[in-house]
Amino acid sequence: MAKMIHSMVRVLDEKRSVEFYRQAFSLAVVDRLDFETFTLIYLSNLDTPFELELTVNKGRTEPYSLGDGYGHLAVSVGDVDAEHTRLTSLGLNPGKLVDFDQDGRKMARFFFISDPDGYKIEVLQRAGRYL
Repeated sequence: MAKMIHSMVRVLDEKRSVEFYRQAFSLAVVDRLDFETFTLIYLSNLDTPFELELTVNKGRTEPYSLGDGYGHLAVSVGDVDAEHTRLTSLGLNPGKLVDFDQDGRKMARFFFISDPDGYKIEVLQRAGRYL
């Protein structure tokens, strides 16, 4: 059976991106593979075996166009309000908190934040299907 192990995003500045994901989500570098034309950096934390792979193409100076096909990554947290406050205090500019209801039933509480390359990350309250 297939097991999801990582998602990859292309980033322009390795140091800036690694620092963002460390501050925002406590992700640390667990592996770094350096090749002639690109570098792969794998980030994770103790809460999950799933990894985020950052790909840095050497010599690239132009930001990536995310186009209209990219959706978002998602993480769940124990206290979404506290995380929103923490990220705001770090100057990382999270979006507004949203309560998502369907037919009067609360489905989720979340906000979005963008990484340095413009990728959206949804931060969800850990509850229901978003454990």
